[in-house]
Amino acid sequence: MSQFAINIIFVGGSFLLYILIAIWAKAGSTKDFYVAGGGVHPITNGMAIGADWMSAASFISMAGLIAAGGYANSTFLMGWTGGYVLLAMLLAPYLRKFGKFTVPEFIGDRFYSKNARLVAVLCLIVASVTYVIGQMAGAGVAFSRFLEVDATLGLMIAAIVVFIYAVLGGMKGITYTQVAQYCVLIIAYTIPAVFISVQLTGNPIPGLGLFSTHVDSGMPLLTKLNQIITDLGFNEYTADVDNKLNMVLFTLSLMIGTAGLPHVIIRFFTVPKVADARWSAGWALVFIALLYLTAPAVASMARLNLMTTIYPDGTSSEPIQYDERPNWVKEWEVTGLIQFEDKNSDGRIQLYNDSPAFESEAQARGWEGNELVVNRDILVLANPEIANLPGWVIGLIAAGGLAAALSTAAGLLLAISSAVSHDLIKGSINPNISEKGELLAARISMAVAIVVATWLGANPPGFAAQVVALAFGIAAASLFPALMMGIFSKRVNNTGAIAGMLTGLVFTLAYIFVYKGWLFIPGTNNLPDTPENWVLGISPLSIGAVGAIVNFAVAFAVSNATEEPPVEIQELVESVRYPRGAGQAQDH
Repeated sequence: MSQFAINIIFVGGSFLLYILIAIWAKAGSTKDFYVAGGGVHPITNGMAIGADWMSAASFISMAGLIAAGGYANSTFLMGWTGGYVLLAMLLAPYLRKFGKFTVPEFIGDRFYSKNARLVAVLCLIVASVTYVIGQMAGAGVAFSRFLEVDATLGLMIAAIVVFIYAVLGGMKGITYTQVAQYCVLIIAYTIPAVFISVQLTGNPIPGLGLFSTHVDSGMPLLTKLNQIITDLGFNEYTADVDNKLNMVLFTLSLMIGTAGLPHVIIRFFTVPKVADARWSAGWALVFIALLYLTAPAVASMARLNLMTTIYPDGTSSEPIQYDERPNWVKEWEVTGLIQFEDKNSDGRIQLYNDSPAFESEAQARGWEGNELVVNRDILVLANPEIANLPGWVIGLIAAGGLAAALSTAAGLLLAISSAVSHDLIKGSINPNISEKGELLAARISMAVAIVVATWLGANPPGFAAQVVALAFGIAAASLFPALMMGIFSKRVNNTGAIAGMLTGLVFTLAYIFVYKGWLFIPGTNNLPDTPENWVLGISPLSIGAVGAIVNFAVAFAVSNATEEPPVEIQELVESVRYPRGAGQAQDH
């Protein structure tokens, strides 16, 4: 059986399962659509949160970024993991105690202002659309390779599949689909990792294999990896980070951005009571840890496998002939995600760090520039092929990568649609809209969001994990401070909250657009996105932490210069901070 046929069986079978679940769990009411009826079991919810959380950025791109940057890019792992703990401890139980459908609804009621609710809707849509761009881009990468089509067509197929099961099932359908997707993606991630760890180190536990001995060379695996890449002008894989300020700000931006992400927060509204929200968070951490503890090993082994594919003798002396390149390189070349240019016409593949520091060494070897460009987002997906694993493992990781991208995309699209239909239309434009009309508006807004995300996903402003990091920065600068002040400060009023959210959002977006292009349109950036152009060395990926500080400062300053919130609002804040039980999510 051909690899294409195997991929079709795994991918097609998993998609059929998702769509059948959506049909079985079709939302019949707004409560089903927004919070799955409010009766999801904590373990089920924890697994769904795990799938919601482990997006294309986690499954496909995070290991690719760590593989490319080594220790320096482990900030993605630290920020996302730490942020989830922050969310579970500081926000989730209290928001569940409040008992509403959406994040903007909490902000609107806590800050006793329709305008605050509308600003929260704006922040939510900007952050979620940016996030979903990365998911759709990741899904396009996976589809393009495993269905053997170009990346644009792969993106279109991903959009159609998400449209069918997300628009039909709402939160109820998405919840149970995400449980299935978690099972698919975690099996798909760990099985190849075990195979490759055994192959390279003899240790079946990838996390331990990372610190074990490389079988072929007899050297520690990380030492062998450092040796190969430093011979080619790259920094040591385990090298420390020069810009500590940027590293701290980036990690902080991911952490507080995580705690402000509406598509994750909304999952805590689906359980019956506050205690279940806490248990959901605990179970989700268990399910997330299974992947996050494996990712560093997958990254290191993928980088080593890639380098030894191009330099089979384990040194930088003799790269392979282009005509003798393995079949996996040929397959990925079709997608455009691997590109080769024979710059010195010697018929060999020179893969090295084409930098001024390595220029003299490259000239001495007769090299005239790096000849192989490998998209970082393909490393995890290509890893089983690089390691010559069986065809069924390749088919499995295809299904897992797509499950990761589509599960998070569905959660984000639901957050966007609920913000538009529940908070914008029902909350402000037409409070008397019928439940049937609201449900229709939710589905239409989700469909529009899919179209926009697909169009933007065709030209993303970076790798999947980088795009997602931008979304986290936007959430960190706009929503997280409002949520924290809404729960823990009785003094912050509606004027302060609105001023803080708008200032944080505008400040962060302006900084990002200067380097990434206005509205992420290619070619519209004012400055090159390079460290020498960043203000104080702060990357656009890290600016969310600064935006959050600006948000807090403006909100407190404006609040202290204006009237205190009404007494009943201060009493509400006091009651939310002591989660001694909660009613069902209310639809007002």
